Amino acid sequence: MKKKRPTLQDIADRVGATKMTVSRCLRDPGAVSEGLRERIFSTAEQVGYIPNRAPDLLSRATSHSIGVLVPSLTNQVFADVILGIEALTEPAGYHLMLSHYGYSPELEERSLASLLSYNVDGVILSDRNHTARSVRMLETAGIPIVEIMDTRQAPLQQAVGYDNVSAAFDMVSEMIRRGRRQVIYLAVRLDERTRQREQGYREAMEVHGLTPVTLYSTQRSSFSVGAALLGQIMADYPGADGVFCTNDDVAVGAYFECLRRGVTVPEQMAIAGFHGHDVGQTMTPRLASVITPRQAIGKAAAEALLGRIGGQPDERRVIDLGYAIETGKTL
Repeated sequence: MKKKRPTLQDIADRVGATKMTVSRCLRDPGAVSEGLRERIFSTAEQVGYIPNRAPDLLSRATSHSIGVLVPSLTNQVFADVILGIEALTEPAGYHLMLSHYGYSPELEERSLASLLSYNVDGVILSDRNHTARSVRMLETAGIPIVEIMDTRQAPLQQAVGYDNVSAAFDMVSEMIRRGRRQVIYLAVRLDERTRQREQGYREAMEVHGLTPVTLYSTQRSSFSVGAALLGQIMADYPGADGVFCTNDDVAVGAYFECLRRGVTVPEQMAIAGFHGHDVGQTMTPRLASVITPRQAIGKAAAEALLGRIGGQPDERRVIDLGYAIETGKTL
């Protein structure tokens, strides 16, 4: 059951103004005095007011829509997740309202405010770290929330995904077991999941008495970024015998750069990626990668959300779907 959202009248009562004055101020801040404007905006922030763009009819009923926030619409990982979500929401008659935020918590906040203003019945979020205002808006909306792709951090309500730290630890441990001693982590697009994988990598290196080294890039993941970072490794760490990459795009780029330079894989350089994309699993040699269940995560998130929207209790605070270590032919 949705909680009652703060209304214009609630703000008006608190600041001692009319509902019409509050509405006019929010639409055109210059239409009221500076003192009143500050009180109205401060009060709206405190109560977590969300503008309602849906018709009054919809505000009294369910909108049969679900908000989905992803950091990228072009990233194959989230394209797979969305396919999984749609596999359940479409037959159930729910419309997906998609928004992306470019890995920026501030842009996520603005996108979330927009989605909530359309009175969505539930929200699927792709990150655990949100701004304080985003958290307040979600609390105010009083709707089911599912966060995906991470089971390491405590969720706001419910999480579906896998443990990035453990997955990275297991892959790097396998590289070390096969004799690699100077494995370097390639970190691209420094979001929370990339940092969690770095933690797992460091733990695996340190438990075996090896020195962890991370090369960072804030650029968008791509083959060319992977190639550039591999070139940096060859220049600065000539003794390196392995690279663990934050995703398969970077790993494939590193592999092609090894081909270009005449560095044999895996004899001279072992390469491992993350997510198990088709490009890595169909190339020769097959790329070693952590296989993640993206479509299954989308389906499980949608199933949990739809159940809770329908009033079914779900005691599973964290749904961990695990991962698989594919050693391929590049270790």
